Amino acid sequence: MKSLLRLVFILATITTFAQKDFQGKATYMSKTTIDMSMFGDRMTEQQKQQRLARMKNFLEKTFTLSFNRTESSFKENVKLDAPGASSGRGWGASNGQGSIYKNLKDHEMIEDVEQFSKRFLIVEKMEQPKWQLGTETKKIGQYTCYKATLTTVDTKIDWGSIFRRGRNQEKDSTKTEEKNDIKLLQVTAWYTPQIPVSSGPESYWGLPGLILELNAGRTTMLCIEIVLNPEDAVEIKKPTKGKEVNREEYNQIIKEKTDELKARFQNRRRSGGRF
Repeated sequence: MKSLLRLVFILATITTFAQKDFQGKATYMSKTTIDMSMFGDRMTEQQKQQRLARMKNFLEKTFTLSFNRTESSFKENVKLDAPGASSGRGWGASNGQGSIYKNLKDHEMIEDVEQFSKRFLIVEKMEQPKWQLGTETKKIGQYTCYKATLTTVDTKIDWGSIFRRGRNQEKDSTKTEEKNDIKLLQVTAWYTPQIPVSSGPESYWGLPGLILELNAGRTTMLCIEIVLNPEDAVEIKKPTKGKEVNREEYNQIIKEKTDELKARFQNRRRSGGRF
């Protein structure tokens, strides 16, 4: 049965990729939950709900994935805040200018991001993810999707823990902690061979079809609209402006900067001032 399914995937891929200049755009809605236990007993339930309401723009976003047969670009769709409104954005929030570029042919991924008023290009070599393909299916819109799971090392910055007090640090049930502080992330993807592009939201890729739904840790991304071969050609640009670093170098830069900010904050508190 599994061999037959894989044959179907291959035939679907060959048929669709035979189209010249196959391309499209997919819109995703993203929702992230927060482990409110990080605040301990310092906040009432009402205060926690108020905090969540203020952070809604950070926790709920929409993104667009532009793709063709070999390249893709994933970018947040940013809305302008109404005058006087709080965006809920803070350290670690996207400013809407960044993107994640993937080149399947060259096996290169570039995350374009701006932090602390400086632009970085985080360059990584793409290695085939070790997805476990399942036979479970479900419909997302008009597309039949298949389930795949992945356990991967989470190398992204945990902004929530950076400013969390040590006594309130608790293990996040969505991640598995191992020795040497290696964080493993459990990922579930739903992909469709009907759109045989080996890409997906955020940094995920490597399946025989476009990923339409992704669950990674506390974040869920769901595709809500797809446009294939639009009249206007899809333009995908490789990021070129910014300081080129690898993931480890970038994380170290951010750690040093946030340590500096925390030290300043603590000094201001001790002196009775405001940060």
